Amino acid sequence: MSGQPVTGSATKPATMMETAAAKWAEWKPIAIGVVIGLIAGPIVSSIAGFQTRTSTAEAATRAGIVEQQAMFCAERARGAMPAGAAVPEWNARNELARKWAIMPGATTADPEVVYACSGKLAG
Repeated sequence: MSGQPVTGSATKPATMMETAAAKWAEWKPIAIGVVIGLIAGPIVSSIAGFQTRTSTAEAATRAGIVEQQAMFCAERARGAMPAGAAVPEWNARNELARKWAIMPGATTADPEVVYACSGKLAG
């Protein structure tokens, strides 16, 4: 208290505030870019078609499985028909498909496979 100015702790907070403000001014554009990227990235990639929803992937997988099983069913049904036999009408084709659409290990035929198999037998 000899009349000299106090230079210790009174000036440190101001210096720390100035340093923090300078750091924020330096990092602010980067932080804004990261936030915009986190928001816009998923939206843009979804619109561009780079993302696949789970339901879409499951539907595509299911369609592939049904198609494969229908091919097996159609070949097995054609093998069971007499040589040179004409393609049966819809009801007979459906019954033939229902018989051969039962996959090994299953007790019943999948209706989608029966429908696809019947279509393959028709043409």
